[in-house]
Amino acid sequence: MEMEMLILSVLVLFVSLYYLFRMLNRNASKNEVHHHNHQLQLPPGSSGWPIIGEGLAFLITAKRGVPEKFIGERRIKYSSSDSKSSSSSCKVFTTSLLRESMAVLCTAAGNKFLFSNENKLVKSWWPANIDTRDPLLAQNLPWATAQVAIYVATSLIDTVFASSNKTNTAEESIRHRKVLSPFLSPDSLRKYVGTMDTVTKRHLDLFWSDQKQVKVLALTKMHTFTLVCKIFLNVEDLAVIAKLEEPIQHIAAGFISLPINLPGTAFNRAIQASKQVRKDLENMVKQRRIDLDLSVAADEDNNNHDLMSKLLLERYSDGQQMKETDIANKLNGLLIAAYDNVFITLCSIIMYLSELPTVYDAVLKEQMEIADSKAEGELLNWEDIQKMKYTWNVACEVLRLEPPNPGTFREAMTDFVYEGYLIPKGMKVWYFPDPKKFDPSRFDGGGPAPFSYVPFGGGPRMCPGREYARFTILVFMHNLVTRFRWEKVFPKEKMVMTPFLLPTKGLPVRLYPHPSTSSL
Repeated sequence: MEMEMLILSVLVLFVSLYYLFRMLNRNASKNEVHHHNHQLQLPPGSSGWPIIGEGLAFLITAKRGVPEKFIGERRIKYSSSDSKSSSSSCKVFTTSLLRESMAVLCTAAGNKFLFSNENKLVKSWWPANIDTRDPLLAQNLPWATAQVAIYVATSLIDTVFASSNKTNTAEESIRHRKVLSPFLSPDSLRKYVGTMDTVTKRHLDLFWSDQKQVKVLALTKMHTFTLVCKIFLNVEDLAVIAKLEEPIQHIAAGFISLPINLPGTAFNRAIQASKQVRKDLENMVKQRRIDLDLSVAADEDNNNHDLMSKLLLERYSDGQQMKETDIANKLNGLLIAAYDNVFITLCSIIMYLSELPTVYDAVLKEQMEIADSKAEGELLNWEDIQKMKYTWNVACEVLRLEPPNPGTFREAMTDFVYEGYLIPKGMKVWYFPDPKKFDPSRFDGGGPAPFSYVPFGGGPRMCPGREYARFTILVFMHNLVTRFRWEKVFPKEKMVMTPFLLPTKGLPVRLYPHPSTSSL
């Protein structure tokens, strides 16, 4: 770590003048914009410190588990300047993150504005120094700033659905989504509910039952990755799963390391791990193509394929098939996205249920009604999932309060006006959720106000994996609450951004098995 910091210090000395030159050029560009739009002002805000902007301030609040404090403080600070706003706090302000000037939209109306103007006024954005040829997740990471953490945490879902080759365009991303979305739709996933139930029961039997205390973080990681391998790859061999999971852990560690690609650094290990995972996946894809060709020749049923098989069989609208290397790259990103975001959400739900016994009791009541309606040995099905309304309300409220990814970045495609302020072409735009107290009932009926709840994004870039996440979370929670009560070993433990949302101590809990399901 000392070597990494020394190298970083030397690099910062060399690039400081470069970024100073860029900032001077930006100021000149802004002056030119104001010359043509002399009656409009940029939103109130601050550019923070040279080079690092306000990134350090954001990371400090994130590591304390209150990233919304960064937004809230600035909304209050700039409220007096926000004469166009009818509320007590401003609706848009500017800051500097990732070495870019950003406008932060922090209301439901802001979310709606961005989602409804996707690819019209704004487009998805990644830092300019990202080169799509990079070996880590087939995407590069900004090279030398702690703010890389913010980028990774807020754009992972968009990244894995973007093209993995040098022709990375919005059109290519849409092309891939059209192939992936049918597999991730409710109609397609409903036939996997029984499989999810089987995998979950086996996991709890092996690693939770007969235990007085467990670490939720480690076990939810294990379970989520095992399930992803089964649903996406049709792989059940624990040895093969462990071989894939080990380098994935290095990749995750690389996300929060200084991105210096030298032997012995965490970033270098992450790059090598990513190469290894994609190589292993490409070998699996090649073997699966052979197996599929044999099954087609034998006229076997191909209707229940996993995602890997479906990608091999799928054709684009122009008749082309996906290349094996491209499939491996996509699967690599999908494994990580479905793995990270789901286990983080499970940790958050388990933490909240340990702190809110009345909410736990209501979840247990709903799940026991479903369990009591099943014959012995009968697995969960689609109809059961549809009955888990309160449990999903709880999960939604947790996602609203503790989203794995705190917002998403966009870039202005042209000058436009929002709330009476000028957002110039090229400025980056960031929307951020506005959490309040825990209240699952807000999702009853029509749910919360439109665009006030956006943990899966919105508009044309809404996360296509949201239904997979819903099924996985509900099946796990059904099995967990019908077996156990639990309490946190460390009562004050909380979830913090580091940069991923994680429990500070791994969330160890004491388990209290129910005496018997029949007595409840």
